[in-house]
Amino acid sequence: MKLLRSKYKYIACLLFLWACVLNVYSQTPDEQLTVTGRVVDQDKKPVAGVAISIQEDKTNKSVTTGADGRFTLATSTSDVLVFKYVGYLMVLKPAAEVSKGDVVLTKALIDAGDNDNVYIPFGVRKKREVTATISTITTDDLPQIPSSSLTNVFTGRLPGLAIYPSGSQQPGYDVSSFLIRGRSSYNSNQEPLVLVDGIERDFRSMDLGEIESVSVLKDAATLAWYGMYSANGVIYVKTKRGSATSTSVTFDAQAGLQAPLQIAAPLDAYTYASLYNEAAINSGGTAVYSPAALQAYQDGSDPIKYPNNNFVRDFTKRVAPTQRYVATVTGGNAFIKYYTLLSAYQQGGFYKGGHNDTYDANTDFNRYNLRTNIDLHVNKNLDVALDIGGRITNLTFPNAGTATFLSTVYSTPANAFPVINPNGSYGGTSIFTQNNPQAMLEARGASTDLVRNMMATLSARQKMDGILKGLTAEVFYAYDIAGAYRSGFSQQYATSELKADGTYTTYGTPVKVDYQANAFSGNIRKSEFWAGFDYNRIFGKHDIKFSTRVSRANYASFGSLDVRREGWSNRLSYNYMQRYFLDLTAAYAGSENFAPGSRYGFFPAASAGWIISDEDFMKGSTNFLDFLKIRGSYGLVGNDAIGTARRFAYNDFFTRSATGYTFGTGYTGVSGSGQLALANPFLTWEKAYKTSVGFDAKMFKQALSISADYFYEDRKDLTTASLLPSLLGQSLIYVNEGEASYKGFETGINFNKKLGGVNLNVFGNFTYNTSKILAINEGAGLPDYQKQLGHPISSVISPAATANTAAGYVSMMLISDGIFQNQAQIDASAKQILSKDVKPGDIKYVDQNGDGVINDLDRVRTDFNFVPKAYFGFGASVSYANFDANFLFQGTSGRSITIQQLVNAGNTNNGFLNQFSVDRWTPDNPGAPYPRLLLTDRGNNTAASDFWIRSGDYIRLKNVEIGYSLSPSFIKKLRIKQLRFYASGLNLLTFDKLGDLPIDPELPESGYNSSYPYMKIYSFGVNLKF
Repeated sequence: MKLLRSKYKYIACLLFLWACVLNVYSQTPDEQLTVTGRVVDQDKKPVAGVAISIQEDKTNKSVTTGADGRFTLATSTSDVLVFKYVGYLMVLKPAAEVSKGDVVLTKALIDAGDNDNVYIPFGVRKKREVTATISTITTDDLPQIPSSSLTNVFTGRLPGLAIYPSGSQQPGYDVSSFLIRGRSSYNSNQEPLVLVDGIERDFRSMDLGEIESVSVLKDAATLAWYGMYSANGVIYVKTKRGSATSTSVTFDAQAGLQAPLQIAAPLDAYTYASLYNEAAINSGGTAVYSPAALQAYQDGSDPIKYPNNNFVRDFTKRVAPTQRYVATVTGGNAFIKYYTLLSAYQQGGFYKGGHNDTYDANTDFNRYNLRTNIDLHVNKNLDVALDIGGRITNLTFPNAGTATFLSTVYSTPANAFPVINPNGSYGGTSIFTQNNPQAMLEARGASTDLVRNMMATLSARQKMDGILKGLTAEVFYAYDIAGAYRSGFSQQYATSELKADGTYTTYGTPVKVDYQANAFSGNIRKSEFWAGFDYNRIFGKHDIKFSTRVSRANYASFGSLDVRREGWSNRLSYNYMQRYFLDLTAAYAGSENFAPGSRYGFFPAASAGWIISDEDFMKGSTNFLDFLKIRGSYGLVGNDAIGTARRFAYNDFFTRSATGYTFGTGYTGVSGSGQLALANPFLTWEKAYKTSVGFDAKMFKQALSISADYFYEDRKDLTTASLLPSLLGQSLIYVNEGEASYKGFETGINFNKKLGGVNLNVFGNFTYNTSKILAINEGAGLPDYQKQLGHPISSVISPAATANTAAGYVSMMLISDGIFQNQAQIDASAKQILSKDVKPGDIKYVDQNGDGVINDLDRVRTDFNFVPKAYFGFGASVSYANFDANFLFQGTSGRSITIQQLVNAGNTNNGFLNQFSVDRWTPDNPGAPYPRLLLTDRGNNTAASDFWIRSGDYIRLKNVEIGYSLSPSFIKKLRIKQLRFYASGLNLLTFDKLGDLPIDPELPESGYNSSYPYMKIYSFGVNLKF
């Protein structure tokens, strides 16, 4: 906290000084000027009654145009004039340029207003003009949640975008993965391309205050611009920029508490020992704990010899703090516009203890974000923009490691050892030599990871009307650099075990250091260069826009070879009468992942739109239908991240090994170089043929908006293992012989209406998708029920897996048929040879091939999938007088999770039984949901099977925010523009199909095994605007 405050004050001073410099520049004295001009419409007819004012003019000086559209206004050269007229778009124009020609007002058509901009790669369109499938949300519509990852506020907000939290929710590692419209490839990399202002950058660690809007680009109409790198879709983030019409300073402060959604509930010592005896007897042994020992655990008479720990209670907190502070300065004039932000975020860990005079081992995460976007209007033809972003993160954690520490806390038996021995030493045993949670925090040391990121973008746009009217040239260069450093105290500790004779046996050697070690741990450098031309002209009722860019990108990471890409992108847009629209996009792009001569491909796409509601034959529906646009697209895009195939797979792969080859009958290893994998010089990228058809509609005086799309994709040239004979002695080379498809539909609905004094907005979205494997190389002789062909693409269903980083495959497992209740049932069933001694209480499996034996030949392909078939979100926002509130529910359907790793820990973790062990099968509990207890893995009950599969469907109250703004009359006395107080919450309420099973359906492993728990957050905040 002390570090947070000191750095925050330091950076705040820099922010203030920078804002002062910008304000001084923007307020440089200039010359007085009397402006005369004329305002006309698109048909060059004068417009009377147009209100003309000076931005940020405290005297409220304004004039209106006369019948001839003319006006005269006294102003200065640095002023910007604002032209407003009902039914037309607002126009901003520097005063010094007004007298050089007519000011043209454009009629405000539906979806073509000042707030209807849609940002696409290196371009902007009015929503009316868009023929592609794009979903957009502005940050004004999002709640303020103090979370380390922005993905928490976007989940469930956009149709077609599914967000999955990662397996670890440790502060600083709360990183989610994305899928756009599901999976269409069974290879590993399904992440969409994430762009910030057109440059590939991660936005998850940005502050919400940096962002103006987030758009999801889903079909080939926009994705083709990026050619070979966009088959998985694009998330396009637009950052905030300065304003020529207003100047403001804002400050936000939030403080909150985070609490685990679910966390392991350990067994007490008596219950653990009793169950352990039962498991030992079931495993063919005898009871380990005597009745006297059980009594001692129960009555607590000797806590040293018979300890009864609760490590979860003693070493984790019920709540942990989090806080966020944001300051922004926005302003400008006719020559310069600027937006500057500084934010500080802190998330405390939920461990207890670990503090001493040298270090604090409790997890603690601090992040500082800085952004300055500057737009400079050099002259009437030249505009220059400079964007600078910075981020510093500090993550402190125990040297024992988060996973190791939490595994110890969750899994160590309550009776394993006393935490502190009578002589003050740390408790331990020959089994648990380095498993003392208190020692892990106090005596193992702590480390801090420091990461510095700097991002800069410089661009220039030059109008070239002297050469060709409507022609503009642009140059765009971005450079990012990041460095990572680790410092800390590395120590060791010893544990001791009290023997019956009063002596101690010590395990390990304590090592204590009083100095802090520092080390460089890596860096990243990235650069992107774009250059090209834009041509925009209107010829009567014909509107033409053309963009062309060449690009080159280089990514360098410490310890890895550079990655390079380059391409040439083109886009032609045409519309007639703002009613008929056509877009053509094509890219010629290359990747070094493929052999020379085969690195470039052509990626074309076309889309069209028709605003059918503007046709004369639709006039009869205008009493309820205000707007209807139908649109469709088709095109080809690629993916050069081909998953399991290694990089540069077009070359043979050799390695040097001490035992490179084996010779002779004794298979003696001989040192030398070995060829591990054959080359495939014909390997190529995945090719995605995307089709999308949809409509946008507005009804009932634009109160109701509906968008819907049907989509289909055929993904070809997927890499799949080649069917080489094993006699070759080489790793299987990958070939482009795979194919898969997916299809589905999505819809978004928004109802916005003012009902008396209440402003009401109700919204919702729904996406359904399904996939199918059309071609994949599989082993010869597989029975049909074990083939992946024809099945949907399944993601790894382990709760530790992410939805898209692991390779997708059709899960193969045994099909269960309940639990054996007696020996007669075992004798009457197929012989289960997975275990040497199947007993009542073991899982029964189905004999798929009817051979009377249960073995690997009875495993079948299933469609269980961690990736849902459907995902959705719905909510509302409402405001009345000075009060406002909003909420969001989100959820999934058609999703499966496995609980095997959680429930079966006793059979696979040295008999360390857990809370699930209580509800096991016994002769007195034949209807139990889990099989009998065993100390070791016998193979039968731990085999992969549908016995452990559960529904992952859920509906969650994702976030809520309630706010109150003080009245304008009151805050005017305080000389501020706005003062708002608000309370918010994240992950507040969940409805699922898991019954009493105490796990989280969205992230099942969180809070168990070795996983940091998924958190709910309650926060309170204040917003000031000056």
